Amino acid sequence: SEALSYCLKLLRKLIKILHFTIRFGTKMPRSDPTREYSWNHSEENLLDQCLIGSTFQEEGHIYSLAATNDLLFTGSDNNYIKVWKNLNEFSEFKSNSGLVKAIVICREENRVFTGHQDGKIRVWKNSQKNPRVYTRAGSLPALKDVLKKSVKPSNYVEVRRRRTTLWIKHCDAVSCLSLVEDLGLLYSASWDRTVKVWRIHDLKCVESIKAHDDAVNSVVGSSGESLVFTGSADGTVKVWKREVRGKRTSHSLVQTLLKQESAVTALVTSHVAVYSGSSDGAVNFWEMGEKKMLKHCGVFKKHRLAVLCLAAAGELVFSGAADKKICVWRREGRSHTCVS
Repeated sequence: SEALSYCLKLLRKLIKILHFTIRFGTKMPRSDPTREYSWNHSEENLLDQCLIGSTFQEEGHIYSLAATNDLLFTGSDNNYIKVWKNLNEFSEFKSNSGLVKAIVICREENRVFTGHQDGKIRVWKNSQKNPRVYTRAGSLPALKDVLKKSVKPSNYVEVRRRRTTLWIKHCDAVSCLSLVEDLGLLYSASWDRTVKVWRIHDLKCVESIKAHDDAVNSVVGSSGESLVFTGSADGTVKVWKREVRGKRTSHSLVQTLLKQESAVTALVTSHVAVYSGSSDGAVNFWEMGEKKMLKHCGVFKKHRLAVLCLAAAGELVFSGAADKKICVWRREGRSHTCVS
């Protein structure tokens, strides 16, 4: 089908990007716009247009990607998570329900977290004896935590259409996951307008943030300045300050970077900037200014349709959109040139 062909083309291009980054990057940057970072690219013709390889998945449309070392994880609408190695299918595992909208990999804990359309976050563990085997290690929130919280009326919050639910649960699709591994925290964004904060080692929800007035499409956590960025269908990009006190976290809104009619569909941070993609095809960016406040530094646009994903590596920014194009932007100062 046309949709499957489109997904395969996107996957091929993303594999090429991953190969390009690994080949030419001296090291991968941390997702933190406040950290110093240098990136070497001595070769002039970095972005050749030849296809270096592709994979093929017979069933299901691919909705999410994640990579670690030599493994690529893909999540589909048939509830399968497939693992690819050297462009060949290496393993697969399946959730009971809910298409896979987000994947993050926690290498220290040897866990894979997947966010689903049914509002659940599932946890998978890789076998020490057989690297091809992934087993489900739990879900967020855990059943025991749901039962414990459900006894107390104050643990219920009002959601849409006068419904109530436990504050530790998402009541709509999980749209995005972000891992701050050195702090042991996982952030989940949802169409229920909230962002939830999870402690990785015991899989407990430690905070729920009423982040936006519409679906939250993207969340990015950083560790350097303890900032968290969220983007929403309400057209805003917000900056949250994180404070960690013992086993608890607290997030407060410190800045709203953007207010527009078009939905914010993607976010990424580089070593110097924060980028947001929108449903109108535009990419805005901000840099850290005086008094540790971010200031708007420009916008660039090449796509005719909504930006669906963003990635950053050194001085390069990648944007993928619904117009079936992936653009590669080279940053020089505050100007960005589309080089592919």
